[in-house]
Amino acid sequence: MKQHFAMMAAYNAWCNERIYTAAAQLSEADYHADRGAFFKSVSGTLNHLLAADRIWLKRFTAEGEAPDRLDAILFESFADLLAARRTEDRRIIAYVESLSETDFASPIRYRSLTNPTEIEQPLGPVLAHFFNHQTHHRGQVHGLLTGLGLDAPVLDLVAFQRASGMGMT
Repeated sequence: MKQHFAMMAAYNAWCNERIYTAAAQLSEADYHADRGAFFKSVSGTLNHLLAADRIWLKRFTAEGEAPDRLDAILFESFADLLAARRTEDRRIIAYVESLSETDFASPIRYRSLTNPTEIEQPLGPVLAHFFNHQTHHRGQVHGLLTGLGLDAPVLDLVAFQRASGMGMT
């Protein structure tokens, strides 16, 4: 299981680099414009992903800053958001690397921001949600970029596997 989640952490960082490289081509106006996405804009959606990652990593590690809103705009500046994204991706990779095989079956307790009752479930399924959530919202950003006329990058897991060699054996 650890090998799978290590691949997902590396895939996550790879996808983020690709989507941010594409988003860097946007004008400031297009980057911040409400395009009707759940978190409104490219900026809003990328900020949501960072906010959610920080919330989950705080739950996983009891370390780091975590916003109290899912729609928090952590960084207005694209450059600042990119720097923070890269830092968070390194934290995610390091966290997964720190886990043992038995950790994935261990329970984690947390409170949801939207329904603050205590939830307990094994870490493995929570990590599956964590990485799936990122894929979901990156897909929204991909759609926004495509709608703005950019050549959005391939983000398929199999493309990452072929490029990195992870998951090929």
